[in-house]
Amino acid sequence: MMPNIQEHVNTLVTKFVPSYRFLRLQELTIDKNNSLQTEINSNSIKVLNWNIAKQNYNKTWLKDFSIIIETYQPNLIFLQEFSLKLEADKLETWLKMNWNFAPNFVDIHHQIYSGIFTAATISPVTKKVITTKHYEPIVRTPKISLVTEYLLSDKSTTLLTVNSHLINFVDLNKFKIQLNELELVLSTHRGPIIFSGDFNTWSQKRAVILNQVTTQLGLTPVIFAPHEQEKIKRFLLSPPLDHIFYRNLNVKKASAKVLDQICSSDHKPLLSEFTYINPQKD
Repeated sequence: MMPNIQEHVNTLVTKFVPSYRFLRLQELTIDKNNSLQTEINSNSIKVLNWNIAKQNYNKTWLKDFSIIIETYQPNLIFLQEFSLKLEADKLETWLKMNWNFAPNFVDIHHQIYSGIFTAATISPVTKKVITTKHYEPIVRTPKISLVTEYLLSDKSTTLLTVNSHLINFVDLNKFKIQLNELELVLSTHRGPIIFSGDFNTWSQKRAVILNQVTTQLGLTPVIFAPHEQEKIKRFLLSPPLDHIFYRNLNVKKASAKVLDQICSSDHKPLLSEFTYINPQKD
């Protein structure tokens, strides 16, 4: 791009996205407990993963989400690009689950948080927010991951979940650094793991790095049938952006689905169901 054109673009960006509009936040979670359940059934761990593109105040999205919850009854919900208004919110009116929201920034102009949202039928026994050291350009905000740990009915172990949105519009090294930070957290857990989210693997190089890290951790990707796989969000002919990885769990046959009929986000919801079998009882 020629210098004068670049300067013009930068001026436009500054005009419409002023530096003070997006306020970066300290690591925190906003939490709600709505359920009296104390454990997740080890024989049926139903997962929904979805980048909702900040549509959760949209009536069409709310209708889609309600249908998904009623039809598939997930135990765990991992949403990326979730919005939460600074004014009193009424999430409990449409979600009767426990939830933890980790914002990575607040949009001062619209008075709204944006970040990662994890919901479950029980409260986590531990939670941790991991924020990237690097920022995405233009809006100058970091990306974020939410680590939560849950009790299983098996009681011999806990399930560790990581809901992530990986950094975009930066060089490959910054992408790798974020994955390495998550790798440190995942490597310390000895029990079952679900690692889910929008990994922004829009290039083959990014996909290779993700595969290397997950393989080192002993994580397996949920395999979707070819006609389902092609529905997952991607850029042109790129690898899929959204993934669900797991370890020390079994995927229930035919449970991996991509809900292509859902159009309230440019990403399609991913579903899968797992079982945990204690290896010490075999």
